[in-house]
Amino acid sequence: MTEPAKQIAELVARARKAQAVLNGYTQEQVDLIAGAIVYHLSQPAMASRIAEMAFEETGMGLVDSKRAKLAQKMPAIFHDIRKEPTVGVIDRDTANGITTIAKPYGVIAALVPSTNCEATPIFKAVLGIRARNAVICAPHPASKKTTLYVVDVIRQVLRAMDAPEDLVLCIETPSKALAAELMAQCDVSMATGSGDMVQAAYSSGKPAYGVGVGNAAVIIDETVDLAETAEKIRIGKTGDNASGCSAENSIIVQAGIYGGFLKALEAEGAHIASDEEKARLRAVIWENGHVSRRVVARPVQEIAAIAGITVKPGTRFFVVEETGTGTDHPFSGEKLSLVLTCYRYDSFDEAVGLVNAITDYSGSGHSCGIHSNDPDRILRLGLETRTSRVIVRQPHGVANSGSWANGLAKTFSLGCGSWGGNSVSENVTQKHYYNTTRIAEPLDRPVPDDQAIYGALLDRIAALRLGAEA
Repeated sequence: MTEPAKQIAELVARARKAQAVLNGYTQEQVDLIAGAIVYHLSQPAMASRIAEMAFEETGMGLVDSKRAKLAQKMPAIFHDIRKEPTVGVIDRDTANGITTIAKPYGVIAALVPSTNCEATPIFKAVLGIRARNAVICAPHPASKKTTLYVVDVIRQVLRAMDAPEDLVLCIETPSKALAAELMAQCDVSMATGSGDMVQAAYSSGKPAYGVGVGNAAVIIDETVDLAETAEKIRIGKTGDNASGCSAENSIIVQAGIYGGFLKALEAEGAHIASDEEKARLRAVIWENGHVSRRVVARPVQEIAAIAGITVKPGTRFFVVEETGTGTDHPFSGEKLSLVLTCYRYDSFDEAVGLVNAITDYSGSGHSCGIHSNDPDRILRLGLETRTSRVIVRQPHGVANSGSWANGLAKTFSLGCGSWGGNSVSENVTQKHYYNTTRIAEPLDRPVPDDQAIYGALLDRIAALRLGAEA
């Protein structure tokens, strides 16, 4: 056995021992543990300490945004999931004679990205424990201190409740080799992180819930208030310094309001880049074809300094005008930085085509948005794009992972369907953290005839003339 395999085997053995105890817990017991974890890690002092630690360690994002994820988003997530049963019989469908039973996976491998090192371990531990799983976190090397601290606090909560503290464990010296071994030895992986790590999760030989690359493209038409919409774009784009996969990456603006909307964005703190400044930004954002860590979730003034661009005090983000998509137009891809790409469109067909071209290049299946008061256009965007979510008249970076302002499941993991190489095309939430067994009772009902089976289709399909051999 290799050294990485041995290290992980020891962690998994500890986790399995703890999970065997948890397997006998009631719904009330797991709810109490999960609630205690969320409550204590969302208290103002604790949330501030963790947010400051994450910022100090990584240099990415905003302390206020990270604090809000812990103090506001996690309680909101718990508010939603605590209503869902996860232990024993969770549903009885008497009409169809089906009884559904929830059962744990066992031990979950939880990949934790550096961009969300403060909230992801809490989210995955809470949903995992509620479904009677043990969870082992694999932190990103650049944020291991923060993730280890969060896991330690969770373990303190478990000890205080006389629950096995090894229900939540963490790799202390993270590496790609250890993360790969963890995914191979655990029962299922919850993969949030780089594309390479998500691909490794799907290649581990074990089931995995992965998330795809984000690259939200948002249409803005002439039916909306420009100032109000610009404010929403700014809120969605600048949250946690654009560290999230749901932050607006491109906007597609109707030609008649294009100039006016750029002015509205300037009023919200946008710096509209000149052609020369665009070239300077391109040179510093991408290194060897990848977005540079020097710009990921960094303050706009820091990006400006690296690029040699002078910006006014109070500048919040860059806007770069673009016309094309694909490899020759890297601004059409995901940037994970305070740089927003802006396109102009004439017809709505052109706008939808741009959304598809942008997401086909980067972010297939993830999400898109629209600021419009035309219900036909909103529906068309949903029908004609290869995305799992369409966010309507909301700050995309805030709303996409679920919020009090919409009905999407609140989460930190967003599936992208087959378009993005994922197994689900929805927000990953509590129902994805357990197996189900269905008991099927016999039903006393007659077998339907052809008319009942095919309905109005029967005459047309029965009249078909097939070849003699058929």
